[in-house]
Amino acid sequence: MEKLDLAELGLRAVNRRLQGREGAEETAFEVTGLKGEHAVAAGLMSPISVTLKGHVGYYCAGMNKQAEIVIEGNAGVGLAENMMSGTVRVKGDASQSAGATAHGGLLVIDGNASARCGISMKGVDIVVKGSVGHNSAFMAQAGRLVICGDADDGLGDSIYEARIYLKGEARGLGADCVEKEMRAEHLEELAGLLAAAGSDADPKDFRRYGSARQLYNFKVDNVDAY
Repeated sequence: MEKLDLAELGLRAVNRRLQGREGAEETAFEVTGLKGEHAVAAGLMSPISVTLKGHVGYYCAGMNKQAEIVIEGNAGVGLAENMMSGTVRVKGDASQSAGATAHGGLLVIDGNASARCGISMKGVDIVVKGSVGHNSAFMAQAGRLVICGDADDGLGDSIYEARIYLKGEARGLGADCVEKEMRAEHLEELAGLLAAAGSDADPKDFRRYGSARQLYNFKVDNVDAY
């Protein structure tokens, strides 16, 4: 394992090393000297493992492809934004818009996530072991959001075809988001997601939410509202 001290090397040099732009052959890295810097481990494109020993700022692990990234601290706004594949795990809490617009991969948040977790998600799987803030899964198009705690107001507002699994209570559902039947295939799917995230929660304790599909098409009865 190669050890990189961000305080000594600087953010640009550390990211270039992790991105393989310096010709590195290592596949495992440990980054120390973190003090909440933004865009740490962003744009990684290969199947390497990276452990970040501390707190990170905005847009950590953004655009990740294939890499397995562990954050041993808290993460700022936009964690794993636009991730395509790979795994990102934060052992603390995540700020707003975790997993925003992400197309694939798995994002695990061991603590809580703030507002708009999974906003406009497009295929990523997100497992939050704590609770999420308001408007989580807003305009979520595909993928699965698992919440082991509670959800604040506006859960799943204007949701498309993403699935939400919630163990706790939702303060309020957003427009066009409804509770749906939890069938055998959903229990099986949820069990797989929880196992991948290292959670021992029982799938039978969760409820499923999704789109009522009432916002898909223009209705002539609403023409006066435009």
